[in-house]
Amino acid sequence: MTSAAILLAVVSAASAQGLRPYAVVGDAVPDSLTGTRGDATRGRALIVERTSTCILCHNGPFPEQKSQGDLAPNLSGSGSRWSEGQLRLRLVDASRLNATTIMPSYYRVDGLNRVGRSWLGKPILSAEQIEDIVAYLVTLRD
Repeated sequence: MTSAAILLAVVSAASAQGLRPYAVVGDAVPDSLTGTRGDATRGRALIVERTSTCILCHNGPFPEQKSQGDLAPNLSGSGSRWSEGQLRLRLVDASRLNATTIMPSYYRVDGLNRVGRSWLGKPILSAEQIEDIVAYLVTLRD
């Protein structure tokens, strides 16, 4: 399948499910899902409040959270290790980078297994929430 065909498939699938279309370029989704930058303060809150389930597997600079995961990389320094687009792809659909990952595809609704009925056809996070988390993660430089 050509890269143009892959891009068309991603855009078509996203549009059919009510998701905002996006393009995967290499190992990144370079463009914002919303067309604007997210809010880093809201992004941090999403991570810490467990809304996104991030700290069930990850740990990081969240001293107020006593229980943090250790199954996945520490989020400290995320903004130094990955670009904004690379972080966005990891949130949108980490399985594009690692088919056996345990990380949920937060902005994908097709081809998933064992999805609860209340989540069928719905992304775990909205495009706005993805952008907020990305905006926060890029600030983590140390």
